[in-house]
Amino acid sequence: MSVTLDKQKRLHFDLTNVGLRAHATAAGLLQLCMELRRAGVLDGPAVERIKDAIACDIEVSAPRSVATAEYRRDIKARLDKLFAGEEKIGTADALAFGAGVPDDSVCQGHA
Repeated sequence: MSVTLDKQKRLHFDLTNVGLRAHATAAGLLQLCMELRRAGVLDGPAVERIKDAIACDIEVSAPRSVATAEYRRDIKARLDKLFAGEEKIGTADALAFGAGVPDDSVCQGHA
């Protein structure tokens, strides 16, 4: 499906005017995943792959001093709570920001 440049610009302008940003997009993605899971379209492993892709991107964008195995576990635990839709996760300040070198093997297969 090809969208003309004018249509794409209009969509971008409309989304900007609505105020959609990363948080709104993330909330929409989370809701979409929960709805697709509830409808039986997504299975558990598919949801795990989605969470892994999100965690990988968060980890890759973190400073090297932050990207540790413990940091990734914290991210995954928070994503599990979000995707469960049942628990409040608190602030990002609670994430463990320890020193260390990221494990390059953790995000293999995610682009």
